[in-house]
Amino acid sequence: MLYPKNLEEKINFTKIRELLKEACSGPLGIDFVNKMSFSKDPNLIGKLLDQTDEFKKIIESGELFPSSNFTNIYPYLEKVKIEGTFLYEDEFHEIRLSLFTLSRCIDFFGEHEEEYPNLFQLLGLVNLDNTILREIERIIDEKGKIRNNASQELSLIRSQILYEENRLRKVLDRIFREAKAKGLTPEDASVTIRGGRMVIPVLAENKRKIKGFIHDESATGQTVFLEPAEVLDINNELKDLEYMERREIQKILTKLTDKLRPAIPELKRAYHFLGMVDFIRAKAKFAIKTKSIKPTLVKTKQMDWHNARHPLLEAALAHAGKKIVPLDLQLDHNRRLLVISGPNAGGKSVTLKTVAMVQYMLQCGLLVPLENHSVCTLFDNFFIDIGDEQNIENDLSTYSSHLMSMKYFTQFADKKTILFIDEFGTGTEPQFGGAIAEGILLALNNLGAYGVITTHYGNLKQVSAKNQGLVNGAMRYDVDKLEPLYQLDIGKPGSSFALEIASKIGISKDIIGYAKDQIGEERVRYDKMLNKLENQVRKYEQSIQESQKKERLLDQRMKEYTQLKETIDLNKKKYLQEAKAEAQALLAGVNKKIETTIRTIKESKADKEVAKQVRTEIEELKLEVKPEKKIVHDAVIKVIGGEIEIGDFVRVKDNGAVGEVLAVRKKEVEVSIGELKSTVKLNRLEKISNTEMKKEKKSYSKRIGFDTNAKMMDFSPNLDIRGKRGEEILPVVQSFVDDGYMLGLKDLRIVHGKGNGILRDLTRNLLRGMSQVNKVEDEHADRGGAGVTLITLKS
Repeated sequence: MLYPKNLEEKINFTKIRELLKEACSGPLGIDFVNKMSFSKDPNLIGKLLDQTDEFKKIIESGELFPSSNFTNIYPYLEKVKIEGTFLYEDEFHEIRLSLFTLSRCIDFFGEHEEEYPNLFQLLGLVNLDNTILREIERIIDEKGKIRNNASQELSLIRSQILYEENRLRKVLDRIFREAKAKGLTPEDASVTIRGGRMVIPVLAENKRKIKGFIHDESATGQTVFLEPAEVLDINNELKDLEYMERREIQKILTKLTDKLRPAIPELKRAYHFLGMVDFIRAKAKFAIKTKSIKPTLVKTKQMDWHNARHPLLEAALAHAGKKIVPLDLQLDHNRRLLVISGPNAGGKSVTLKTVAMVQYMLQCGLLVPLENHSVCTLFDNFFIDIGDEQNIENDLSTYSSHLMSMKYFTQFADKKTILFIDEFGTGTEPQFGGAIAEGILLALNNLGAYGVITTHYGNLKQVSAKNQGLVNGAMRYDVDKLEPLYQLDIGKPGSSFALEIASKIGISKDIIGYAKDQIGEERVRYDKMLNKLENQVRKYEQSIQESQKKERLLDQRMKEYTQLKETIDLNKKKYLQEAKAEAQALLAGVNKKIETTIRTIKESKADKEVAKQVRTEIEELKLEVKPEKKIVHDAVIKVIGGEIEIGDFVRVKDNGAVGEVLAVRKKEVEVSIGELKSTVKLNRLEKISNTEMKKEKKSYSKRIGFDTNAKMMDFSPNLDIRGKRGEEILPVVQSFVDDGYMLGLKDLRIVHGKGNGILRDLTRNLLRGMSQVNKVEDEHADRGGAGVTLITLKS
């Protein structure tokens, strides 16, 4: 049972029908859209949902499926019923194309029975083979014309027509050439057709010079179109042949129509199937467009919806570049009637219409815009009271019309009813309207009905909090900004925020104070409590979101740490194994050499020359296995005395870095070391002269000279600076990049760790100022992430 009669217009379901019609390929599917209706049969709804879901999978899979020629041939079949009538060539052509589409649909479902069982079952509607299609294809060609070999008589007639046309063309061409040579025709003229007969154009002043019949003249009257007497008989013969051809075609089409007549019942069922397929595909296309799914259907009256969206509102917002706020809804036998309160323009009516639209779509067999794990149920009755139903003809006011609806609801609602009431109780004096609304709400609750109700009345909020079966709902509101969030919060009532909104708009404090006195202290406290609760809920949710964000970040860092540790442990084992293998090979070589030496000494019986030679070889072996030492000759810098001031040049005692003093603050000094600024304790610095500074730079320039081959053997593209102080890394990083650049390397890697990010920032600031560096970025998360800097050098 549906109420009122214009329910679909009220919830704007008519727009859904229009969108489905647009998705259909032909009038057959559109007819099914028009017939689509509300159903309470769970088996039927389940079957419709399964069919649409299967077709949705076909579209998403990209499999080829017929998409054209879903033609409505019912008018042709009505014509065929009459004995002696026949269908024209173009009508048979349309039937031929649609029968071919039908055949392809049948073949597709027959080949995919296991994948799409519910769609395969539709083939039970079809009891039609390809006999009719083959018969039509034998007569009608791909262009929709009668084939020459449709009958023996037609073949002979058309052959004769072709012969006479060629003979006519030859005679006319000869006559036209002679006339043109005599100057009787226009210069750019040619043989043409007038009134279905072949003629030649002749200048009007020469029309008496050629015997024949004038059929037409040009717009200016300067040219006439003349049929020469010599071709008159040939044209007459062609006309007779054309009449014969027409009669033969009519005879062929009549026979073909007679063959179609007995198959009318099977054809109607087959095209019923074809229309249903087009309709189901339209529903599937609409489901994909609206991101709709097949929910879980249960017999118990339970609604557990997640991320419900109004399809029309979502499309409108998307067109405006906005996103819809999805809705979560939970109703069951303990919480059947949801009473939503909150400020104006806060989304109460939109929430109500969203629930109504989604439920109605479901019970019309459409997939619905919910999350996959949503649970739905079906209702026998669907009642709605939305908007102004003022009726001038029946002399009903807005409030009276609402009361008429409420009368109907209380008479016919039961446990299988879902109802929707917008702005419950409004339209009359609030004191009386609220009391009547309260009585109606309790009556509907006693009847066991389900539904969604929106209101501003405080007494309805209180009743909903005290009675089982009723539950309050609030539209979330940003108390600080006084802006709606369009989120439904079930379990607590919402405030209208009337005083807060009035204050924000700029209504005077005296007026607001007077309003508070009129409302009463208890009601004001109640509203304040709701505001406070709303604020606390919002802050609590923000805290939860921040906590969850930190937990996700912590999990990510732990994962990175674990992966990095595993990588280090793996490399450590690898390097140890390589070192052990190398050491073992080296030890084996040394032992072998010593054994050979001992054997040589014994065999030579301690000959001095031989022993001397053997000792020389052993010394050479020692040099081979001895680790190389890196020798660096630092220039000795003379230190001068005196107090360190801004502009002086200084050297760091423990690492030798030199720089210029930028600022002095008590026991700390800010020093510019190259392009790096660093703060160093005063007792770690010693003052040097300008001359010594120049010497240090020259000395540094000399120290960077190196043997390319030797440096290539010693150089590693990985630099570890973990544990170093900020001022220590300048010469190290500078030298590392210079060496890599001069060796022609493309990629370098610096390990500085994560920590507080100080070393990383210092290192990257320094690198970005180097002309040799092309790019600086984080290492892959599996190999250290932000704790390692990858350097790409310029080529």
